Order: sequence, then structure tokens, then C-alpha cells
Amino acid sequence: MTPTKTSLFLACGFVLAALPGAYAEHTAEHSADTMFKSMDTNSDGKVSRAEHAAAARKMFDTMDANHDGSVTAAEMTAAHGLKADKPGKDEMSSADKIKAIDTNGDGQISLAEHEAGSDAMFTKMDTDGDGFLSASECAAGHAGMMKGKKSAN
Repeated sequence: MTPTKTSLFLACGFVLAALPGAYAEHTAEHSADTMFKSMDTNSDGKVSRAEHAAAARKMFDTMDANHDGSVTAAEMTAAHGLKADKPGKDEMSSADKIKAIDTNGDGQISLAEHEAGSDAMFTKMDTDGDGFLSASECAAGHAGMMKGKKSAN
């Protein structure tokens, strides 16, 4: 996989992995279905680019504990209710998630970097190009991310 494709894949994985944590209220249920329902705010059975962006913004705001406009690995770890940045067997650390979309290399993600990663993920997941994510497109994106995590270890 090329470095650009790897970065895009990691950015997608970062946003997909983080959204359920932000919107499933840290329950054990972090499924693609839960993520989809949390983003489909008008309950029309599809997620628009605007709904996806709003969910990503809410997630960023939740992680940015000190409200300085940037998210550090420590903030990300705390927002996900972890005691330390020790990911599970098939997960990336918060620091690695940040590296995936940290375009200026400062070790944290700005709102602009987060939005760009989220938008890239939306485009990649919208496989039929209709400007919306269906439940099946979200599920396929989530499954691809999980497969990528496992193969990265």
C-alpha cells in the first residue's frame, strides 16, 4: 500500500473508530449500526455529508477537553475513557491515530486536520457517489477498518 493510501486508510479508521466512542456513550456496543444511527440525525435512513461532518465536529469538541482547538493523544485517550494510551490487540494507539491525520507533524490534530480526515473518509465510504452514506456503506467502511487494524498487527 502506498504511503498516501495508508494515510487515507488510517484517517478513515481514526474517524470510524472514534465516532462510536463519542456517540454510543462508551457502551460495549460500538457497531457500524450504532454509529450510523447516531449520525442519521433526521432519521431518513442515510447520512449526508453535513450530518457526517456535524458528528465529526461533535466528536472533536468532546475530545478537545481544554478547548484550545487541538486534540492531543492524552485528550483523545481520556475522551475514550481509557486509563492509559494502551490500545487493545486490534486497535491503534491515540498517538498513532493522530499521526495518521496530523499533516503539520506537531503531534496533535487541529480542527482543520480532523475535518479533512473526516471528509476524506466520507468520500471513500460513499462508494456509489450519491453524496450520502447508506447503512451498508457505513457497515462496509467499518468492516474494512476492522480488517485493516487486524492486518496491521
